[in-house]
Amino acid sequence: MSSATGLQVFPGATWTASDGRHIQAHGGGIIKVGSTFYWHGEDKTHGTGFHNINCYSSTDLVQWHYDGSSLTQQESGDLGPDRIVERPKVVYNKHSGMYVMFLHIDDLDYGEGKVGIATCDTVNGRYEYIGSFHPLGYESRDMGVFVDDDDKGYLTCEDRPNGIHIFELSQDYLSVVEQVHLFPEHLESPAMIKRDGLYYLFASGLTFWFANDNLYTTATSLTGPWAGWRMFAKPASATYSSQVAFILPIGPSSALYMGDRWQYPGLPRSTYVWLPLEIDGRDVKMDNPQSFAIDVSTGAMAIPRSSRSYPPRIETSEERGQSETLASFVLEIGQETEGLTIALSYSTACEDEKVALVTIDGSEVEHHVAFLGNSSAQKESFSVVHWTERLPKGQHILKVVGPGSKSEGLQIRAAVDYHIPQ
Repeated sequence: MSSATGLQVFPGATWTASDGRHIQAHGGGIIKVGSTFYWHGEDKTHGTGFHNINCYSSTDLVQWHYDGSSLTQQESGDLGPDRIVERPKVVYNKHSGMYVMFLHIDDLDYGEGKVGIATCDTVNGRYEYIGSFHPLGYESRDMGVFVDDDDKGYLTCEDRPNGIHIFELSQDYLSVVEQVHLFPEHLESPAMIKRDGLYYLFASGLTFWFANDNLYTTATSLTGPWAGWRMFAKPASATYSSQVAFILPIGPSSALYMGDRWQYPGLPRSTYVWLPLEIDGRDVKMDNPQSFAIDVSTGAMAIPRSSRSYPPRIETSEERGQSETLASFVLEIGQETEGLTIALSYSTACEDEKVALVTIDGSEVEHHVAFLGNSSAQKESFSVVHWTERLPKGQHILKVVGPGSKSEGLQIRAAVDYHIPQ
């Protein structure tokens, strides 16, 4: 693994973007353009109703830059106040040269069930909303989009009365041409990929905001026959407390499960569960490591072989006088590194998101790190900081500093680093 892959994904942790806030891109999807990944998703800062569809970009799937809002609330209409705008998925149409965003459009009672479409000539620009419709007259709620090897596009969507549809899209992807297949099972949040001529469709059960054991099925043709639905995570784990949002192929043979760990009520505190998928023909398996590293050039994913937890160090009298210091830790670095991810164990009884600054050895480099709120001071959560400055072998002081009221009520319990096999 390269040095860059020392940076790791921590499933379920608070995930800070370049704007210093927890990433708000739920129910989303990723599209790769050149060497950059773009993640579009729902902004749940204000709860269920529509506020923004956000866009983030990354070259390593770990460090994410906030590119801004692709769609934002309007005064009225589908994107107006008290509306549901969910499950954004962006694909590129080679015929029109446009990026097409598909959305679930609804009212707060989920009584409409429509597909919405927006377009843009750049992947991370402001999208123009075109409108919504019922595909071939059917309902559509949680949905996904798939582009096949021949550039034909397909819409997969949940229709509560009938099941999950696969619809073929028009050449410009702006409308539905015909139904390709209907699954009678009542499932939602469909996500499809293709590997070596085999189609894989993933979906979750209908259990409101609460997680369940997600399923998958396979076929050599979109028209079927499709195999029976099977679990791919540990049974009774509720897919490690998550719901599938998207499956991202990486490299020639790897794939990444992208799920949401919904917090309900309290949707702004929802996090993401990303995990490596092991695909062997029709067999798919997903374990639940604490963290993992991704090499985006090859698709290789590495699981840490060991970890070390550091308690807060005892501060000097001078340091104790610095009231904004929340905690500091003595890290043991076994070998020189330029890519290190540290997980900070924390708790807070506050509902709102907190922020702190993290430095190592008094460096001028400061990382803003977000910490999601929680109503229970007893619950332990994790937030991560990705350090890309060179750290030589030996001991280093990591300090967490709270900028005034923005960190009030935040308790930092420990720092944890995980060692990737070399």
